[in-house]
Amino acid sequence: MGLTFSSLLGRLAFWSREEDVRILMLGLDSAGKTTILYRLQIGDVVSTIPTIGFNVETLQYKNVKFQVWDLGGQTSIRPYWRCYYGGTKAVIYVIDSSDHARLSLSKSELHSLLGEDELKGAKLLIFANKQDIQGAASAAEITEKLGLTKLKDREWTIVKSVATKGEGLDEGMDW
Repeated sequence: MGLTFSSLLGRLAFWSREEDVRILMLGLDSAGKTTILYRLQIGDVVSTIPTIGFNVETLQYKNVKFQVWDLGGQTSIRPYWRCYYGGTKAVIYVIDSSDHARLSLSKSELHSLLGEDELKGAKLLIFANKQDIQGAASAAEITEKLGLTKLKDREWTIVKSVATKGEGLDEGMDW
């Protein structure tokens, strides 16, 4: 786990080592946010149920504490995401790559949150999750459908992932 977060630490090195680094994990319901969170924390898949509210885990690397907030993605919960934006240094946005029908909704939610003043300086990591499902959109397709190339004032990347197998997670966190 320490190696997973070591590269992210390098990107966040300008923050005080005594400061908590707040990361929000967002995305529509059933995208794989909770699976990714616990895969990163304990290195294994745990049985999950839809997140009603949030999960928060503190991960420590050297003297830096990462607070990872996994917020539920159901329609009724999304308006409350903004309550958690303050102090956020990075956003991990998780996409279900096999859910073609909701990519436009995911785009709308992503661009809405990126427009918030409290998230102006936050880095953006997008996990194009569930790549193991036949017919899943590629990272390039998701980049196009989400309009990511239009993000000019934000540092971002997109990484293909399969949370249940841990594929792509280290690559994303290394970024």
